[in-house]
Amino acid sequence: MSDVTLFPALEIPETLAAGPGPGNTDARVLAAFANAGLADHMQADVLRGMIECKEMLRTLWGTTNTFTFGVGGTGFSGLDCMLNAILPGDTVVVFTNGTFSGLDALTIRMKAATRAELAAAPMDPQAASVTVIEVPHGESVAGKLVDKVLDEVKPKWAFMAHWETGSGRINDLQGFSDACEKHGALGLIDAVSSLGVEDFSIDDYPGVAGWASCPQKGVLCLPLTYAPVSFTDRYIEELTANGCHSYVHHPILEARHWGILDGKDAKAGSYHRTHSGYAVAAFHEALRITLQHGRAEKARDYAFHECALREAVTMLGCEVTSNMTSLVVLNLPGALKGREKELVQMCRAESFGIWPTLSEPVQVRIGILNQITQSAITDIVVRFAKAMEALGADVGMDAVQLQLARSYSVAVAAQ
Repeated sequence: MSDVTLFPALEIPETLAAGPGPGNTDARVLAAFANAGLADHMQADVLRGMIECKEMLRTLWGTTNTFTFGVGGTGFSGLDCMLNAILPGDTVVVFTNGTFSGLDALTIRMKAATRAELAAAPMDPQAASVTVIEVPHGESVAGKLVDKVLDEVKPKWAFMAHWETGSGRINDLQGFSDACEKHGALGLIDAVSSLGVEDFSIDDYPGVAGWASCPQKGVLCLPLTYAPVSFTDRYIEELTANGCHSYVHHPILEARHWGILDGKDAKAGSYHRTHSGYAVAAFHEALRITLQHGRAEKARDYAFHECALREAVTMLGCEVTSNMTSLVVLNLPGALKGREKELVQMCRAESFGIWPTLSEPVQVRIGILNQITQSAITDIVVRFAKAMEALGADVGMDAVQLQLARSYSVAVAAQ
């Protein structure tokens, strides 16, 4: 065994995750994960926890959909599950306005491509049945545009990201749902970045048949736990009639692991793929924390603190182009233009995890997931200002901090 390399224990330092996600996991969630006993996956508390997670998810989503549960994995796992109902040759309209809706579009083109189309370009198939509408970076998808395109194409499916973190834009969910309902399309929504941050109930959007989110943004659980999904009866009827090319991410078969059998909740927990008791405990606690905070109150808190951050970075000379409440996307002032990635890497080296955009134009993204206190926002602003100063920007730190304090005092007085 002398030729075996034994690496030292991996130690990952504490980092302020101030990007689009994942956010810093709440200590209570980490404790729930670590304190779970080495339970058999069929142990009574694990089964009870899964049932309660399913019920809490329905409250969080604002739905009576029976097919509401968690898909094991990251947000991409939940999206893959939702998009699995799309079959080769299905007509789909996809609206993109950033990196992640663009990746969703690629997934859809792969699922809708015929065998010949897939063989012609396996990594980037150009499915003739898929229409991709590219909205310019920094702009939101408007309901009028959705209505116009769906009227022209008359697709079976329509897809949009609710919040696009690639550009920091909120898209018109109401307009999308109305257009889908009007033109008979089955709407599909990527709610990876909005669930647990914005206060909305999916039952208010009847044009949308399928929803998918993730565990490490608004829900703020460990990344590899469960991606929340929810499907209407219409979606399930479509899937029942036509099936999909998957077992692991088959929405109906996946739901069985959460005690949803023959379209109804089982009276007790049922046999399931080996879901970890640790993961169930962590997810359960993350959902409890979110619901204890309250959907409406949490949404107000994000808007309140994003406003303070926006005003502070604007005073630093940056131009904010986003309209999300958990993420600020900005252009650096003229003297620092072209140095966005350098600034981001400098911050990361100091355990301050901000992000650049992943597509052109390159911008800086500063997120506030689980950082919705005055002290947290102040820390973020000071760190960012110091990084700008280190690159040569003329930063008046006293004035910036005074502006930040003023933003909070004014906002508190208004409340």
